[in-house]
Amino acid sequence: MPRRDRSDREEEIETAAYQLLEQRGFAGTGMQAIALAARASNETLYRWYGDKIGLFRALISRNAEIVAAEIRVARQKGDHGLDALDRAGSVLLAMLLGNRAIALNRAAAADPTGKLGRTLCESDRNVVTPLIGQLMAEAMQLGQIAGRPCDSAVTPQDLAELWLTLLIGDLRIRCVTGDIPALPDDEVRTRSRLARERLLRVYPSH
Repeated sequence: MPRRDRSDREEEIETAAYQLLEQRGFAGTGMQAIALAARASNETLYRWYGDKIGLFRALISRNAEIVAAEIRVARQKGDHGLDALDRAGSVLLAMLLGNRAIALNRAAAADPTGKLGRTLCESDRNVVTPLIGQLMAEAMQLGQIAGRPCDSAVTPQDLAELWLTLLIGDLRIRCVTGDIPALPDDEVRTRSRLARERLLRVYPSH
């Protein structure tokens, strides 16, 4: 199958998976139902994704790729360190609070096996956080942020984890529980800007 055709087909399959996920939850969303909704064969789904966890891992990876792509665009435009982080922050927060990510998190919370939750955490730990850590390393090299506040060494990973806490806070869990709706775009941008400002209060630029 040509690459573009497969990409389009994957999008159709993944859209069907999200729709069923919202309707039935993780336990009630099986490969056969997804195949039927996407008008695909079971053989195709198992060949491409392996199993249900593999399919949902692909959904999670696609979300993480949105952030990675934004960082690449920022670098192509000459933004590095905290400047690239500002762009990534808005995209990351909008993605995490979007309908698809919320559906995944709700499904993970309802999954008694914990498999989906572990897969979500793997994406955060192995993909998103290291990307942010790379930007923090750039920021330290550029003198945009201090590396040794109060004579205590800090690593890019430390900065990444703190920035993510400042950016996201309890917003994700509040959206998952239905306490608040997804933030409008202007509030997402404001939250990203404030995360940078608050980080620099603790670790000011040189």
